[in-house]
Amino acid sequence: MLPLLIAAAVTVPAAQQAAIFTAAGFTRRAGKWRTDCDDASTPGYNAGAIETYRDLNADGHPEAVVTEGGAFCYGSTETGFYLLTRQANGRWAKIFQSPGIAEFLPTRGVAKMPDISIGGPGFCFPVVRWNGKTYIQHRFQYEGKSCRPQR
Repeated sequence: MLPLLIAAAVTVPAAQQAAIFTAAGFTRRAGKWRTDCDDASTPGYNAGAIETYRDLNADGHPEAVVTEGGAFCYGSTETGFYLLTRQANGRWAKIFQSPGIAEFLPTRGVAKMPDISIGGPGFCFPVVRWNGKTYIQHRFQYEGKSCRPQR
């Protein structure tokens, strides 16, 4: 089974966009959603974008992944992501954030939340698993096989 990759073009209801970005900690400046990672002295900043908007665990509530890019905050990975979920009361809550590229895997933690491989430079990536309260380090893998990161 192939991993579920983050889709590039998603349709997000307009009424939800501002709520998602705000819950992730972004503010709207110069017509774009930004954090404090948009240091003007660092070229290559990519403002916030909603890359995923779907129900990842079939609980009837959508999740959203917001990405942002730039070396100022994310180093050599040059990208980071924020995972949010829409709660039963309709509010959005940030449940995880990390530098790197999120890749949703078919393996799952509590409440059927997918494990996330956090891609970046190298060939051995951390995989985090939802424990019911937060995502925690679970294992390392590359192309579906266990690995040990270089020290």
